[in-house]
Amino acid sequence: MTISSLFQMMFCRLRTHQWCFILFNIMLFHALLFGGDLLEDYFLHALPVTYTDMKILKIRETARKLDMDPLKTNISKSYIISCSEVCSDQQVLLLAIVCSSPGNRTRRNLIRQTWGNVTGINGYTILTLFALGKPSSETAQLDISEESQKHGDIIEGGFLDSFENQTLKIMMSMEWTVTFCSTARFILKTDEEMFVNLPSLSEYLLSLRTHLEDIYIGRVIHQEMPDRNPQSQGFLPLSQYKEQYYPDYCSGTAFVISQDVARKIYVVAKYTPVLVPPDVFVGICAKNAGIVPIQSSRFSGKKHIRYNRCCYKFIFTSSGMKDNELFKEWREISDGKDCTLLETYYGLVSCRVLTYFDKFQHFNIDTIKRQALRFTN
Repeated sequence: MTISSLFQMMFCRLRTHQWCFILFNIMLFHALLFGGDLLEDYFLHALPVTYTDMKILKIRETARKLDMDPLKTNISKSYIISCSEVCSDQQVLLLAIVCSSPGNRTRRNLIRQTWGNVTGINGYTILTLFALGKPSSETAQLDISEESQKHGDIIEGGFLDSFENQTLKIMMSMEWTVTFCSTARFILKTDEEMFVNLPSLSEYLLSLRTHLEDIYIGRVIHQEMPDRNPQSQGFLPLSQYKEQYYPDYCSGTAFVISQDVARKIYVVAKYTPVLVPPDVFVGICAKNAGIVPIQSSRFSGKKHIRYNRCCYKFIFTSSGMKDNELFKEWREISDGKDCTLLETYYGLVSCRVLTYFDKFQHFNIDTIKRQALRFTN
């Protein structure tokens, strides 16, 4: 008797309560595995908003009438490298702006060879650009200028690239977008350590038929408290931000906004404190313009998703991708092989389980002590 026939006999002899027990455990497994994300997607999903606040209505009307053409020449002068013609005469579906450090040319080249090399999908244009502040040395500036001449994909602001100026980099990206790339339908802001699945993300954006404005989508951070520790690099004094919690905002590792949202953020940015973290800054601007962030569990936030080919074909982003992993894994998921529904399901389950295992490996007694101390404080 074969093994398969033995299994068939075993399943045939199962009684009703045994089948119920098996099905219950299967459902419980999936609820534990995916339930958190499903609940987040439900409770943090943007609801239709009715605008009654006159200040919000004025901001939205100003953004709608915004005309940057007369300002292009003067704005260009505020950039060391403006790359102002890259969007000319193009209808861009998705503009990906990667916030990068001036000295990290190796990583930029790797992105150019992997996910940043996607230039279109279904006849729609996709552009990937790098946003930098200026380096601290003349030699490094010469290297950036040479890199820009070679690739034509760098935007460099006139401010020093530092931890304190990351919000300025966000403001620069919004200003550049509404001034020089107003034809871009959607804008992705991401960081250089991320893996981004541009084809999967673009297909999702193309599927948005009825709701094409007020798009602000990513991994939503809910009720985060400002850092009040004076010894911390991210310290935010009460005088700069008085609220107990930040408004809901999308993790700055990767989020997508529509062109109208970029215009609204640009309009309201001048009234927003710049000392908050850059992703919080965007969230505050969005709130002031009447925009609600939309949760999507296909964005990883700051989490690194354990690799599986069919899982990575489905998700939009994964954080903390090492250089050697990025090249190898991008080549594998770009080989043209599609994943069946069963393969996608298996891929999502396996990468989710392995990612949880990775999380538990780092959850040691020191972590528990730090969390307890933070709670006590």
